[in-house]
Amino acid sequence: MHPGPRVTEMALHEVLYRQGFGSRRACHALASSGAVRVAGVEQRDPLASLPLAGLILDVHGQHWPVCHHATVMLHKPAGYECSQRPTAYPSVYALLPAPLRQRPTRGQLGVQSVGRLDADTTGLLLLTDDGALLHRLASPKHRVPKVYQVRTRDPVTEALCCALWAGVVLRGEPRPVHAEAAQRTGANELTLTLTQGKYHQVKRMVAALGNRVVALHRSQVGGLTLDGLAPSAWRWLADEELAQLA
Repeated sequence: MHPGPRVTEMALHEVLYRQGFGSRRACHALASSGAVRVAGVEQRDPLASLPLAGLILDVHGQHWPVCHHATVMLHKPAGYECSQRPTAYPSVYALLPAPLRQRPTRGQLGVQSVGRLDADTTGLLLLTDDGALLHRLASPKHRVPKVYQVRTRDPVTEALCCALWAGVVLRGEPRPVHAEAAQRTGANELTLTLTQGKYHQVKRMVAALGNRVVALHRSQVGGLTLDGLAPSAWRWLADEELAQLA
C-alpha cells in the first residue's frame, strides 16, 4: 500500500484523481471545496504538493490511505454476483466505495475481483488493481490454497473425502481434479482446500461423487482469513498481509 518509488510528491488534485475520487476537473473542485483534510488540517489548494509516503486523506470525513495499488478484502454475502455487469443479482462492486470502483489503472477502472464466487456462495473475496498480483493469485501455477466450508445434502462419508483428495473426473476436464485436503467436520459438512480454480469446482466435484452442495463459504485464501469481518464489509490489506499471499 505504498506509493511507487519514483514519485515522492504529488499535487493534491492529482492524488485525488489517482485514488479514484472522480475526473481531474472534479478532483480539482473537490480539493478547492475544503472537503479534504490531511493530518486534521483542511487543504483548499488543489496544487498543494503532498509527500506520498504514509499519506492519509480525509475526504468528506472518509479515512483514505493513499496507495499506489489498492488491494482489499471483502466478505461477500449471498445474493451478489462477482461481475461488473450483473444479470440476476446486484454486483459485489456495489458494496465498495466509489473511489475503489473508479481508480484509473492502465486503461481500466477500479479494482477487479481475484476469481469469482457464485451468487449463492459467501466468504472471502480479494479485489485489486495490481495486475501482477491479480495474475499471480489467479494462476494455477502458483497454487494459492483456498479453503471452503461445505454443507451437503447427504451425509459426508470418509469415502467421499478420500475420493475428493484422490481426484475426481469432471466433464470437459482432460484429467482428474483433486483437493489438497478434505476433512469431515460434521454429519453433512466438510472443509475442502483447493489450489485450482475450475468453474464451479467444489459443486461439480461433490456432484460427481453423488452428493450435492447446499451451502458454500470460502473462509481462507493463502494465509488470509476473514478474521471477524462482517458480511458485506470490506477492508484494506496491509503489506504484511499481502506477503501472506506469496
